[in-house]
Amino acid sequence: MPSVKRSGWVVVLALVAGLVVPVPASAAARSPGECAASLDCTAAEIDRMAMAERLEFLRLVQSGPAAALGAPDRWRNIEGVLAFFRDRGLGAPGTWTSHVDAAILEGIERGVALALGRSTDGFGNPGSARWADYLTRLHRGELTVRNVHDRAWSEAEQASTEHGVAVAEQVHGLRPTAVERRFFLFSEFYRWALRNRPVVLDMLLLYGVLLDPLIVLRRVPFVDWLTDVRESAPSRKGSEMAYAYAQLDPVNGAFSTVDLLFAYIPELFDEFQTTR
Repeated sequence: MPSVKRSGWVVVLALVAGLVVPVPASAAARSPGECAASLDCTAAEIDRMAMAERLEFLRLVQSGPAAALGAPDRWRNIEGVLAFFRDRGLGAPGTWTSHVDAAILEGIERGVALALGRSTDGFGNPGSARWADYLTRLHRGELTVRNVHDRAWSEAEQASTEHGVAVAEQVHGLRPTAVERRFFLFSEFYRWALRNRPVVLDMLLLYGVLLDPLIVLRRVPFVDWLTDVRESAPSRKGSEMAYAYAQLDPVNGAFSTVDLLFAYIPELFDEFQTTR
C-alpha cells in the first residue's frame, strides 16, 4: 500500500481499490502559490480549490519548479481545460469531475517533486512516478521525437486520470453524470491521439476526404497543432465543442474511435485553419 504523510491527516482507506487518500483534518486551505512552492498539496486539498485557483497553481508550478527541469510550458493544454471549467462554472469541489481533475494536478505536482529529488512520496498516485520519468527524460533531451514525447506525456496523464476516477468512484462513491461521462470521452480520445499519432494520421488519410478534403492535405500540421501540449487553444476549443456535444449527445453515446473522429475533428480543423 502506498506510503502517505500521516502527521495532521485523517487517512481514508478504500479497501476495494487499495487506495490511501489523505484528507486534511482541520488545516487552513493553502493558496495556489503555497502549493506550487511546496509541491505537497494533496488531491484532497486541490479538490477544495476553485478552478481559477487550480489554473493559477498549475501556471506557478510550470513557471517555478518545473522550469528547472525544462518544462515551463508542458501543461498548457491542461490550462485550456481549466480555463474552460472556470468560465463555465464546472467542476465544483466534491464533484466527480473535480476529484478526477484534482488527481491529475496532484500527479503533475508530485511528479515534479520526485524529478527534482525533493521527495520520494508519490502520494499513492500512479501518475506521479510517470510524470517524474517524463520530466527526467525531457530534461535529458530524450524526448525530442514528437510521437515518443507525446506517448510519454499521455501515459503519465492517463495514469493520474485513472487514479482520479478510482478515487471519485471507489472512495467517494460518485458516478459521472451523463454529460460528464460524454465529456470525459473527449479527454480519452485526446490522450489516445497522443499515444497513437501514426494511427491518427492514417485514419485522417483514410476518412479525411469524407470530413473535409483539406484535412487530408494538411493532416500533419493539424495533428501537430491538436496534440501540442504547449498550446492551450486546441484543448480550450475542444472542451467547448465536446461539452456542447455532451449536452446534446449527438454521438449517441458511441465509444468508437471512428465515431469520435467524425464528431470532433471537423470543428477542430476549422479552428486550426483560423490560427494558420
